[in-house]
Amino acid sequence: MMRTGAVGVAAAATMAVLALASMGRVAAAASDVIELDPTSFNKMLSSDDIWMVEFYAPWCGHCQRLAPEWSKAATALKGVVKMGAVDMTKHQSLGGPYNVQGFPTIKVFGANKKSPSDYNGARTAQALVDAALKEVRSTVTSRLNGGSRRSKSSSGSGSGSGSGGKGAVVELTESSFNKDVLGSDDTWLVAFVAPWCGHCQRLKPEWAKAAAELKGEVKLGQVDATVHTQLASRYGVRGYPTIKVFPGGAKSGEAEDYTSQRDAASIVQFARNLAQANKPPPEVKQVTDEDVFTSHCTDHQICFISFLPDILDTGASGRNDLIAVQTSLAERYKSRPFGWVWAVGGQQPALERAFDVGGFGYPALAAFNSKKKKFAVLRGAYTEDSIKEFVNSLVAGRVPTAAVIGGEVPQVTAITAWDGSDAPEETFEDEIDLSELDDIDLDELDDTNTAAKDEL
Repeated sequence: MMRTGAVGVAAAATMAVLALASMGRVAAAASDVIELDPTSFNKMLSSDDIWMVEFYAPWCGHCQRLAPEWSKAATALKGVVKMGAVDMTKHQSLGGPYNVQGFPTIKVFGANKKSPSDYNGARTAQALVDAALKEVRSTVTSRLNGGSRRSKSSSGSGSGSGSGGKGAVVELTESSFNKDVLGSDDTWLVAFVAPWCGHCQRLKPEWAKAAAELKGEVKLGQVDATVHTQLASRYGVRGYPTIKVFPGGAKSGEAEDYTSQRDAASIVQFARNLAQANKPPPEVKQVTDEDVFTSHCTDHQICFISFLPDILDTGASGRNDLIAVQTSLAERYKSRPFGWVWAVGGQQPALERAFDVGGFGYPALAAFNSKKKKFAVLRGAYTEDSIKEFVNSLVAGRVPTAAVIGGEVPQVTAITAWDGSDAPEETFEDEIDLSELDDIDLDELDDTNTAAKDEL
């Protein structure tokens, strides 16, 4: 019976691949994509189906480019995996629990709907189909091995995150720890517990509550130290519960001790502070083409565009100092949905016209909301403190804004990116060897001038 089910799913997967290969281009108007609202989203969470869900904004350029590929994949996967879409300008609350901060964000809701995985692959129909079928195979394998069929009764393993567990807490073993914790870039808090420990029993509901609230932000795991003794010994666990902290990013295997209170609110606050501290700031990029402008500027709620002087005026060192101001501010405001880009004065004339900058010199700074098509310009000095005050006042609504001149998002001129070098040294052709002046007969020069005067 199990074999028949597996063959059936495999056949469906094969049909999806064949359908994709034979379809060609699919019009978005005839889409099999399911638009989700709060009601249908909750139904999705309680279903047995595997879903891929795109969180998007209609004004987002990357979302617009993804739309035909998403539609094509949805048609190919019809009857196998469901493809949904959430308009975040209408249903912003749906993205909150999943830490949706940029568009598009794609989540894969497999057997355990409480712990969706991020899709970070290519944004092509083929890549989307491949990822969906991979999730199908994983789900089928889990069911064949006795895993829970329904997501609501799933043991909370998440996508590739160990086996067992309670709710959003990931139950970790000797074998899964290296891959799921040390092998990921996620921030983890791991509790080493013993079943007979009274303090562990009191921690259990608080840990589960914190894990549910932190879903999509920070992962909370649990290790039965009486079973996985080598793992507990590795981290010097001598009492229960012992909570170890593994900050986000590449991990060396070292852990920090958690010493805060053990109630859910304290755990959540600590975890969020830790995740925020380890979150990388957005990259500060030079505007060189439309793709850069879209991904690093217009896809963000507010974009700060610096217009820098020519390299002849600042040199490489001076330009790097100005870019460093932006980089520092990007770090300071990394929790905000801000983008930071720069352009050389005069190289992006459409941007300068749209934001009415350049007339009072460089460097200059404009803040741009592409959705509302409004902007504001820094009128003070281009310093970190001045820009910081400008940003804070802008967020507080104390800075006057204006409609983008021309009424539309300006077009970007494609240019070659600055390579970091100084301006080339000026050279002069036919330079005069001053030593030749010694050979000039001044008496002859005087006679020549006298003759010229006589002719006048």
